[in-house]
Amino acid sequence: MKARITVTLKNGVLDPQGKAIEGALGTLGFEGVGGVRQGKVFDVELAHDDKEKAETDLTAMCEQLLANTVIENYAIEIL
Repeated sequence: MKARITVTLKNGVLDPQGKAIEGALGTLGFEGVGGVRQGKVFDVELAHDDKEKAETDLTAMCEQLLANTVIENYAIEIL
């Protein structure tokens, strides 16, 4: 079973990397770009086909390691 986890900063958390990307895009000639926020994507393969267990395991992975839940949100998608 495959899953994709997307981790993004919560609203209100400063994103200096996103601001740098936004500035770089403007320098490259892309006008009207604003509000760039950066994040992380994890593609995970699980050795079992139990969707409920997969969701439980993936949530635990996010809570314990993949996301800093104080400043980040995460979304899990079973592929």
